[in-house]
Amino acid sequence: MITTSAISTIREHVNAWRRKGETVAFVPTMGNLHRGHIALVDEAKKRADHVVVSIFVNPMQFSANEDLDNYPRTLAQDSELLMVAGTEILFTPTPEIMYPKGLAQQTFVEVPDIGDQLCGASRPGHFRGVATIVTKLFNIVQPDIALFGRKDFQQLMIIKTMVEDLSMPIDVIGVETIREKSGLAMSSRNGYLTADEKYLAARLKQVLDNIIHAIQHGEAAQQAITKAERDLISAGFTPDYLQVRNANTLHQATAADTKLIVIAAAYLGKTRLIDNVLFSRHSN
Repeated sequence: MITTSAISTIREHVNAWRRKGETVAFVPTMGNLHRGHIALVDEAKKRADHVVVSIFVNPMQFSANEDLDNYPRTLAQDSELLMVAGTEILFTPTPEIMYPKGLAQQTFVEVPDIGDQLCGASRPGHFRGVATIVTKLFNIVQPDIALFGRKDFQQLMIIKTMVEDLSMPIDVIGVETIREKSGLAMSSRNGYLTADEKYLAARLKQVLDNIIHAIQHGEAAQQAITKAERDLISAGFTPDYLQVRNANTLHQATAADTKLIVIAAAYLGKTRLIDNVLFSRHSN
């Protein structure tokens, strides 16, 4: 596996692959990798001739009161995992490489409407940072496909919208969420949880499943959500949002919508957890 922080090195290798008519898959990450990230690499290998992964903790998507300085950085361990998984190039740029003029002077990309809701409302500027860095990485790597986990469903939708709106010739693939045996969605931030909190954290997925079951058995969505919020609070969570949305648009669900997503963010202690489950209004 080649590890480089140089944009020119990435372009040199990708251009050589292109001249041979070979395809490139790209997996952008912020490191501190787990089985969910490796599942993205595994899927990338099935879909393209070559796999490029990036590790970059992006300062633009962190606000002043968030955990940029404390975000776990585990490059040696991550590199070993990626090498075993069959990654060909690991791109590890620094903030100085990605933002040479500094964040205040950086051109940015913003996806309106969908980027202003849910996590976008709770974390102003977050998705501007995501859209900007992903655009830069796409321009550097020039992949045929890019893979993202469905755990960050709003992020996935924002990137798909951005690619479509900006006419980028990239196929954005969402990969199923990888979970612990308890049902807890794997996340780099799970490392912030204490042992007791990690045990409790599995309750979030159970609450989402309860909402789905209630709706599929005729209960009104808002009634099911109100009960679920009480369950979360009694379990020790502080809910940020808990909603049922149209899975195609992320707009508020209507009675006519059949493809739905229940999507949530909640704090457990100091850790902010997100999760979602796709479902149909009527059970199969």
